[in-house]
Amino acid sequence: MKTRLVRIGNSRGVRLPKPLIEEAGLAEEVDLSVRKGAIIIARATGLRSGWVEAAKQLRERHGDRLLDEPTPTRFDDEEWDW
Repeated sequence: MKTRLVRIGNSRGVRLPKPLIEEAGLAEEVDLSVRKGAIIIARATGLRSGWVEAAKQLRERHGDRLLDEPTPTRFDDEEWDW
């Protein structure tokens, strides 16, 4: 489908027909990216989408360990009571 860029202030925009918006499942917010000379408009993903699954996989691989051993501080030695 061909369309024209329309002026919106100092920017340009494209009007998207309602059937295309519905078919793509777009909402008020979208993600924009450029790939090989094409502008991609996609459903917006949550800021932390996929983090829960990634953390579970990291835990299964035992990749959630500290890189260095904890270094005791004066607080640990003198002030902390269990």
